[in-house]
Amino acid sequence: MKTVLGYYKKYIPFVCIILLVLFGQVMCELLLPTYMSDIIDNGIVAGDMDHIKHVGLIMIGVAFAAVVFSVTGSLFASMTAAKSARNIRKALFTKVTSFSRAEIERFSAASLITRSTNDVQMIQQATVMCLRMMIFAPIMGIGAVFMALKTSVSLSWTVGLALICVCGLMVFSFVAIFPRFKKMQEKLDRVNLIMKERLSGTLVVRAFRTEAFEQERFDKANVDLTKLYIFVNKCLSFLLPTMTLIMSGVGILIIWVGAHLIDAHQLMIGDLLAYLQYAMHVIMSFMFVTMIFVMIPRAAVSAKRVGEVIDTAVSIEDPEHPMQLPDTSDLSAELRGKIEFIDVAFAYPDAEENALEDISFVAEPGKTTAIIGGTGCGKSTLINLIPRFYDAAQGQVLVDGVDVRQLRQTDLRQRIGLVPQKGTLFSGTIESNLLYGDADATEEELELAAEIAQATGFINEKPDGFDTEIAQGGSNVSGGQKQRLCIARALVRKPEILIFDDSFSALDFATDKALRRALRQKATGSTFIIVAQRINTIMDADQIIVLENGRIAGKGTHKELMEQCSIYNEIARSQLSKEELERGRA
Repeated sequence: MKTVLGYYKKYIPFVCIILLVLFGQVMCELLLPTYMSDIIDNGIVAGDMDHIKHVGLIMIGVAFAAVVFSVTGSLFASMTAAKSARNIRKALFTKVTSFSRAEIERFSAASLITRSTNDVQMIQQATVMCLRMMIFAPIMGIGAVFMALKTSVSLSWTVGLALICVCGLMVFSFVAIFPRFKKMQEKLDRVNLIMKERLSGTLVVRAFRTEAFEQERFDKANVDLTKLYIFVNKCLSFLLPTMTLIMSGVGILIIWVGAHLIDAHQLMIGDLLAYLQYAMHVIMSFMFVTMIFVMIPRAAVSAKRVGEVIDTAVSIEDPEHPMQLPDTSDLSAELRGKIEFIDVAFAYPDAEENALEDISFVAEPGKTTAIIGGTGCGKSTLINLIPRFYDAAQGQVLVDGVDVRQLRQTDLRQRIGLVPQKGTLFSGTIESNLLYGDADATEEELELAAEIAQATGFINEKPDGFDTEIAQGGSNVSGGQKQRLCIARALVRKPEILIFDDSFSALDFATDKALRRALRQKATGSTFIIVAQRINTIMDADQIIVLENGRIAGKGTHKELMEQCSIYNEIARSQLSKEELERGRA
């Protein structure tokens, strides 16, 4: 809550203006019943038309001033709410984009989206309500009570009775409604999570014919949320009619008691009507306060959820005094892009065992280092330590002789071209996606990257070529085309280090072979790290690292590992024929 309130500090001048104009609005509205009483008692009853016209013109002027004050207050309240919500959304987006995978997995993507949209919207709505009503209602309530007592002390008990009823209603709201708001946001998170999983996993759901199960899962979450919403809204719908009933009952009571006082010549008709309006102002003020107390707890829950994200300590941060990577022109070819793992160990948050243990190897520039192993052995985890998606718990990961934890993340990643296991394309065009690698890349550089990635063929087949539209997530291109475009995007950067995380899996053998040949011929000088499941993809690598249960089980060339590493030998024999293995040894 405190974190979110900090975004309102710069708008304190706006709040001061709102306070002034709302005070002016209250004064104007409190004067109107007094003028009305004057017109009735000294104008209508006395038959003095000049007095009626004079006071009537004053009432019109006061009412106009009240409108101006009200519009001005609403304008500044809306501006304050909208601009502060904009800043909160910006802070959320900036924070989330700095998250490592650990923080994203902690909150979940669905919850982060809900917090950035629904929760911020709730805070914005509450801000407008509070700036208008939280300031207006107390001033109006106190002023109306003072004016009512000034008008008639004999009727004051009626207002006291009304306030007791309103306070009882507020207590009910606190007990019955407020605790449910946090649960509502949590259940909304659940609905968003199921919806996101259903949309992203549509093909899997249809392939396994689990539509009914997913529908049941969504229906349960949806019904839980609906029941909670219905209960809360039933309680809220009870508040307004009850408040109206209290107002009507108090109005009748005031008129009934006031009539007796008028009959006893203890009260004027104009004063009775003025007192009635002041009483209604008092009750309305408390009704506004009740509405605020309904809105604030829900907004407070949203503010707490937003604050949790903004206040989250990022596990991977730039060092306070970062080191500079050596300029590539100052490095020899043997050092440019050199990667060293020295006794590296890593464990995921809250995991009981290390995912990686005793990892040591060197990836030389201009050479290919391949990583292979069974599912879950830590291949992707290992390469994620290079660009600092995670940090090693023990040991060191060095790039160009510098520990990656001593570098700014932007400096480090500027020298790395990564093709992730799950290729991601963004809505736009083929060209705009390739320019993610380097926004200043020329047309010739884009074409060369596409040529090396074996993407030129299908790009040229499209009528618009590089201007072909790409749908969100690359849903309008095949898996192989998506992978080739992701590879081309990494090549556009012309990085020192190229990391392929099982990035050839969707390619046929011929395209795979042609792509690797083009990489060797036209992307020389880079350090290649290839994670693969297929022996064919890595047989020609200068160094192959075999992982098993997070440890290095073998290291060497294909020929050496076939002779020395039983695990690699087993993998190779399960994929290749005897003739292919013999050709690989040659």
